[in-house]
Formats: sequence, structure tokens, C-alpha cells
Amino acid sequence: MEQAIQFGMPTLIENRTLEENIRLCSRLGLRFIELNMNFPEYGTEALEETDRLLKAAEEAGIYYTVHLDENLNIADFNYLVTDAYLETVRRTIAAAKRLLPLRDRYGDPSQPLVINMHLHHGIFITLPDRKVQMYERDFDTYIASCRRFRDLCDEWIGDDPLLIALENTDGFRPYEMKAIDMYLESPRFGLTWDIGHSKATGEKDVPFILEHASRLVHFHIHDGKEQPPKNHLALGDGEIDLSARLRLAGEKHCRCVLETKTVQALETSVARLPEYL
Repeated sequence: MEQAIQFGMPTLIENRTLEENIRLCSRLGLRFIELNMNFPEYGTEALEETDRLLKAAEEAGIYYTVHLDENLNIADFNYLVTDAYLETVRRTIAAAKRLLPLRDRYGDPSQPLVINMHLHHGIFITLPDRKVQMYERDFDTYIASCRRFRDLCDEWIGDDPLLIALENTDGFRPYEMKAIDMYLESPRFGLTWDIGHSKATGEKDVPFILEHASRLVHFHIHDGKEQPPKNHLALGDGEIDLSARLRLAGEKHCRCVLETKTVQALETSVARLPEYL
């Protein structure tokens, strides 16, 4: 059965403070903000200032989801690097647990709170005739690190209603698809469908995503084009069948971030959103 969708916004670079993002979120009638840990003001230490985050959100009647740092690489061959990223995730999960009361008051308590994550492709070596992905060459080492990460997340999350959502970016690599299948053996992992990313890469990830549609929990909604590749466009400025994507989001009871990169594009997207619902 299709559910009413809760819409939120990303943290925008034009807004230098949390309070500016919250004012915009409230003005546009959105329900949540996805705190992006790539921004220093929402990094690990900032997320641990949960009293400030709670107070600001309470005053506006909104809640948060979290987007992990895009550099996060839990399978780096340098274990000192890997351990730092694992500690980052552990602390992020702990902070997200303290933010859960906001979801209960201003969101939908039936939906787990999402921590969104990109898969790091790892490095590649360029040969005269091809590129060799090191995670593909050393797959056993890679998948062992992924399994360790999955098991640690299971332990850190425990019984709390949190979920790590794995997002498509510029096309899943074959070794990443195998890792995702392994991650999804855990109920504490799910999928984010970034519909603009998939359009800009010729929809190469769509068959894999639809094969795992039962595990979709989160959408990044923005318009996109294939030629030339573009995404993060305002709704209606690209080529995506937005109504179909939003219909699936409703059927799967997913939250949706209107993931534009500018305030103007977000305002346009909110204004046009009813056309696609």
C-alpha cells in the first residue's frame, strides 16, 4: 500500500549555519534535514553536540537524517585509515541514537532513521589497455573488510531503529554489487536510490536496484539528464519520470530528500512537487 511520503532537504552550501538550513526547511514546509558530514559544521564532533541539534530542531518541529562523509572508506588497505573511518561510523551511530526522539515526535516512528552512505570504489591502476580496480583484484580482502563493517554496525546499532542506507553514485562496480548482497543479509542495512545519479549514468544501476526494491528505504530526488550527464537539477528541468519514481517511493514507504544543490533549485522543486504526486 502506498504511503504518504515525508520530504526533506540536504544541507546547502549557501547556508553557512544549521539555523539557516532549519529556517529554509521550515519555510518550505519540509519535514527533515539530511546533515551532510562532508561539511565541517556537520562533521563527527559537531554531530556529537546533540543538545544543540535537538534544541534547534525542537524549536522548528523537524528532525534529521545523516549523510556520512563521501570519503568514508571502510575497506582501505591501510588499517590505520580503516579504523579511523570505523570509529567515525561508530560515533555517528551513537549520535543518531540520541537524535531519535526527534523522529518520534516530528517524523514517522514506523520508519527507521537513516544514515546514508556512499560506497568507496577504492583506487585503480591504469594499464595501457584497461584500468584495474584494486578492490576487484584483491576481492577477498575487500569483502572481508565489508563483512567486518557489517558485523560491527549490527553490534553498534543493536535493537535501535537505525539503518545504514547504501546509495548509488556513478555506477555500482561488480565487486560492490557482491558486497551489497552481503550487507543486505543484515536487517540493519538498506538501499538509497539516488534517481539523478542513476539517470546521469544511463540508468545502469536500475536493474540491480529494482531487483532489491524490497530493501529501498530512502530516495534522493532530483532531476537529471543522460546526454550530457547532469543531475541535481530542479524537478522538471531534466528527463526523469519523476511520477514513477515517487510512486515507488510511496509504495516502499521511503523518505525522500529533494537533493538539489542550491536554494533556488530547492524552492523550484518544492513548488513543482505536487505535479508529480
